[in-house]
Amino acid sequence: MSFLNTTQLVLLERYLDGTSMRQTLVSTNVANVDTPGYQTRDVDFRGQLQRALSGDDNDELVPFVMPVRGLISRPDGNNVSVDRESLLLAEIQLQYKAAISILRAKFAQLSTAIKEGQP
Repeated sequence: MSFLNTTQLVLLERYLDGTSMRQTLVSTNVANVDTPGYQTRDVDFRGQLQRALSGDDNDELVPFVMPVRGLISRPDGNNVSVDRESLLLAEIQLQYKAAISILRAKFAQLSTAIKEGQP
């Protein structure tokens, strides 16, 4: 197994894909705040991560998109909460930055290993 194909990097890749998809969904929710009947959607992020940890190679995230239950609907049937979605966007941004930091550290290790081998 090469350094670039480690389990950690594969999991980081899936984690970043999941956070990107989740950010897209949350942004879509905010964009539809005034659409009558629109229901808030989100990604089953934990389920997707558990699936990645179990080694399931299915890269398809679409089945993990689901409606968010328990939100209060307005009279027009829309249940998007801008406050909730704004909080989620901030959380997703922090998660993404943390994963990128880990990825940078991994590549810094690789760079150090390459430089140490040079005369």
